Amino acid sequence: MSILTRPSHPDITDAMWDKIDEIIDANKDIAGSVIGVLRMSQDAVGYLPVELIDYIAEGMNLPASQVYGVATFYALFSLKPKGRNIIKACTGTACYVKGIKEILSHITNKHGIKEGETTADRRFSLEGVRCLGACGLAPVMIVSENIHGNLKPDEVVGILENYK
Repeated sequence: MSILTRPSHPDITDAMWDKIDEIIDANKDIAGSVIGVLRMSQDAVGYLPVELIDYIAEGMNLPASQVYGVATFYALFSLKPKGRNIIKACTGTACYVKGIKEILSHITNKHGIKEGETTADRRFSLEGVRCLGACGLAPVMIVSENIHGNLKPDEVVGILENYK
């Protein structure tokens, strides 16, 4: 079990630190395991605050710059908190032509977030993605793994009200 000093962080509970310690202990002697450790730690916390990256680096006996470099290189990692509901709005050609910009504008006006941002209450994170592979449903967005297609700008706010 880890003998590392846990930093104080408001988003990380003792149970989360226990899980992170287990992850580090199980992987610290495995070469090339930093991506997996970061992924599992992000799954436990929801994102990778700098304090957690430093803690992982210390536990794995790696330079913090190396672990930070991995965390910032791969798009699957987030150094900022994410919302409970991730909105992935397709900005590919078919969705763009069919009005995704107006959909995004309605979301911005109602919830005060732009692409890459999270609401202050962490209810929503908004991400623009290049393609969702559902061009026949354009414009399309995914909210918490639910697909919403053939969207109309005046419908999107009502759809999002179903997500708490």
